[in-house]
Amino acid sequence: MPVFIEITDFLSPALDVYARLTENQLINRADPDNAMFIAESPLVIGRALDAGYEPVSVLMEARHRNGAGAEILSRLGAEVPVFTAPDSVLVRLTGFHLTRGMLCCMRRRALPSAEALCRDARRVAVLENVMNPTNIGAIFRSAAALGMDAVLLTEAGSDPLYRRAARVSMGTVFQVPWTYLPAGENWQETLRALGFKTAALALRDDSLSIAYPRLGRVEKLALCLGTPAIMPDERARPDYIVNFNGAVDLTGRLNADLFGACDVRTASAAEWLEKYRAGAEVSPLLQAGPGNTPAAHMQGLCDEIIFPPETAQLHDRLTACGVESRLVL
Repeated sequence: MPVFIEITDFLSPALDVYARLTENQLINRADPDNAMFIAESPLVIGRALDAGYEPVSVLMEARHRNGAGAEILSRLGAEVPVFTAPDSVLVRLTGFHLTRGMLCCMRRRALPSAEALCRDARRVAVLENVMNPTNIGAIFRSAAALGMDAVLLTEAGSDPLYRRAARVSMGTVFQVPWTYLPAGENWQETLRALGFKTAALALRDDSLSIAYPRLGRVEKLALCLGTPAIMPDERARPDYIVNFNGAVDLTGRLNADLFGACDVRTASAAEWLEKYRAGAEVSPLLQAGPGNTPAAHMQGLCDEIIFPPETAQLHDRLTACGVESRLVL
């Protein structure tokens, strides 16, 4: 069992990693062997432990020792200090109320190369310069739910192990293989060299429906989200440009213009829902879960999406189908 240490002073050095070091400082690019990240909530921490990440320390409310955090504590060795603190200290940590009372500092691991990750993959998602950690987390949930083999990110995008990204993903950043594409290279050329066709998501008159049967027959397909990948350089052009005309919701079909108003999180959810409804194999991550239905899957994809006012129609239709989402007016 771990050793419990009570902290009563917010300025205690033991809290530096949780309260005063930035995400970039934790990454520690100058010394990557000692790079760390913070996992929030027992669910996320548990999935990180399942994936083999090494815990460094834990910070938690004392009342959770025999509650939500008990199972996590049972998995920690005596070498992992567990810091407990009263509410008067913990409330000074920004966003602590969102962590379900538990934080864990963990060591980062070396990432695989894109070549190694893609060697046996058939369907990968490419996130080009996706900067918002909430978007990153929600896209990983979509990828995990509907069986993407891997996620590839460009260097300018947000880090999947940022606290918010990992929390929004519900720990799926530890379940879906991912890595960064080589910096300074034409990533589409890199994917083609690995045997992939690329499909960029964009609403254009010359784009194909995501339901186009030919896409389903492509042996290795990279689905590209984020910054529009339509470049003047012919080498950077995708093999396909696709839209959501034909993407289905739970009651029928969604208007392509409506999807055009949604953000990249909604786009990824819609894209993979279409593939699920078209008969794609459901990820083993969900097969053992409750409510193995399209509605249950869509709930997992949408409950972290905040729909802007122009997508009120989509919000209302999902609500009518029993899928909860949030509309910000």
